[in-house]
Amino acid sequence: MSAALFLALSLPAAAAPCGDTSAGFEDWKAQMAAEAKAEGVGPAGLAALMATSYSKATISADRNQKSFKYSLAKFMEVRGADAIASQGKSRKAKNAQLFSGLEAQYGVPAGVLLAIHGMETGFGGFMGDSNVISAIATLTWDCRRSDFFRPHLIGGLKLVDRGSISDQTIGAKHGEWGHTQFLLGNALQYGVDGNGDGRVDLGNQTDALATTANYLAAKGWRAGAGYQEGEPNFAVIKEWNSATVYQQAIALIGGRIDG
Repeated sequence: MSAALFLALSLPAAAAPCGDTSAGFEDWKAQMAAEAKAEGVGPAGLAALMATSYSKATISADRNQKSFKYSLAKFMEVRGADAIASQGKSRKAKNAQLFSGLEAQYGVPAGVLLAIHGMETGFGGFMGDSNVISAIATLTWDCRRSDFFRPHLIGGLKLVDRGSISDQTIGAKHGEWGHTQFLLGNALQYGVDGNGDGRVDLGNQTDALATTANYLAAKGWRAGAGYQEGEPNFAVIKEWNSATVYQQAIALIGGRIDG
């Protein structure tokens, strides 16, 4: 254990500050470690926190989320909606047993799960190039949305303790992990071992799809109810992503996949 971490964990916990640049990030990590320990994070998670580095790429991505400002038509074009729908139909047919099982258990149809999978990572084709713990620590330190990201940092550190991820796990710029890009606190809370290997691993497609279905079910998905705009389950799609064009795109692409 580093001297800084030992000292921080020995002192009464004070609320960790925030900053708008990398200045102060290293000192903050020690303070954050004390808070994390008080919230049940173990040695592996604390070590992962102390191994993080400030991510300028994450901050740049957080400041420049332009695609959500597009019209729906432009968003669908830029994000490849036609290709997602086409590939989604094929994947649904090839994995009919998996998707029928998920719908039977969680009530969520294949179209929605495949639309999310395609939209988020191109069906696993690109799941990110950023260290997830460093990314989520950077966003927790950053003053812009510290309170939002802090539970996901704690969740991520607990996932390290459980062996689901490590301090080397790679994901998206905001620390999202796996095939459908879960924030780490949500992965901890809703993660499902879909393939039965005894471990929640969202880098595994089956685990990720089951976790996505579980999340939507927990947010109020009603089996058999519609999910297009104005229908009951559209409100649940809003729980997945707050951008209106994203919500509309998922519903439309999902509807095309489900026929």
